[in-house]
Amino acid sequence: MFCKNRRTVLAAVIAATAYCTIPSALAAEPIKIGLVTALSGQSALSGEAITRGLSVAIDEINAKGGLLGGRKIELVRRDDEGNPTKGVTAARELIYKEKVAVIFGGLDTPVSIAIVRMANQEKVPFMGPWAAGTPITKNGTTPNFAFRVSAVDEIVDRGMLNYAQKTFKATKPGMILVNNSWGESNEKGLTAALSAQNMQAVGVEKFEATDVDVVPQLTRLKMAGADVLFMVGNVGPSAQVVKSLDRMGWKVPIVSHWGPAGGRFTELAGPSAKNVTFVQTYSFFGKQSAVGERVIKALKAKYPEIKSAEDITPAVGVANAYDAMQLAALAIANAGSTEGDAVRQGFYKIDRYEGLIKTYVKPFSTEVHDALTENDYVWAYFSDNHILPVGMASR
Repeated sequence: MFCKNRRTVLAAVIAATAYCTIPSALAAEPIKIGLVTALSGQSALSGEAITRGLSVAIDEINAKGGLLGGRKIELVRRDDEGNPTKGVTAARELIYKEKVAVIFGGLDTPVSIAIVRMANQEKVPFMGPWAAGTPITKNGTTPNFAFRVSAVDEIVDRGMLNYAQKTFKATKPGMILVNNSWGESNEKGLTAALSAQNMQAVGVEKFEATDVDVVPQLTRLKMAGADVLFMVGNVGPSAQVVKSLDRMGWKVPIVSHWGPAGGRFTELAGPSAKNVTFVQTYSFFGKQSAVGERVIKALKAKYPEIKSAEDITPAVGVANAYDAMQLAALAIANAGSTEGDAVRQGFYKIDRYEGLIKTYVKPFSTEVHDALTENDYVWAYFSDNHILPVGMASR
């Protein structure tokens, strides 16, 4: 009888101990955040910038005790090589195998659109820190799991037109656009912006991402009388546009989306790279907020090659990713779990966050999944290999 009672008590103690250790074991499990972006090729610099912004934010969050009762955040990266199929394969692995709570996209709009379809289907929140295609967040799905802290084509397009009119007195714009869903998104946005001012483009030309010469397209725009070019394309294709203009000897102002900022643009485009003006969401130059000073200090400590603001490039990738990660952490905290739909609703519950780019006040709602507006953009250009705000130095 004694032995039986003893065994009963021992079993009870073991059960109680196991019960008590389950919550602590769960608390010790990291919360995985996925990133699918270009980590190789011409645009690898953008993937590294996004990685650095996420990593600095994650370090801050973990240093404060993590989330959900002490769980640390862990970043898991995959290379999409700028390819939608590879991006979806990588996202599938992160969702099913790694069980990420939020999946961050990267540079390319076609890749992000493909991943968003899967994210909506699997009910895993997607956060976009770079790709600007309007359909990424305005994707027609309810409920919508795609959020973004980045530029938005239809807003950037209005800004491109306003900048061209103000700076170059442009009245006859031409479009030179990459032939994919990002180019299509901007053609629609630019056409709408022009139409709102009773204007239209003198021509719309497309090029493939692999083209090494776009002289024929540019020649047609020149013959049509274009006095400014609206350019949309990532690093390599945009560089080919600039080099083709040099071969033609046509010196026409170029107002670009932010594609050139994503990698080795000055190396590929040559000296005329400095003639391209493009949009950004943030600059680490000039007087910084307390958050900006803290982020710069953290970047210098974590990445020894960063000595000054000139070395934080592309700034847009770092800044967007930093704020996006902080907002995603707030959404998880609001959700009280990592369950996908709860986190989605957690984004709507964010009240106020003093971020790097700006102070966000109720940045997301069921109708609005983009945290940045037309008031959050700056214009920039290349000086040697450094991205400077327009007006900061002589060109």
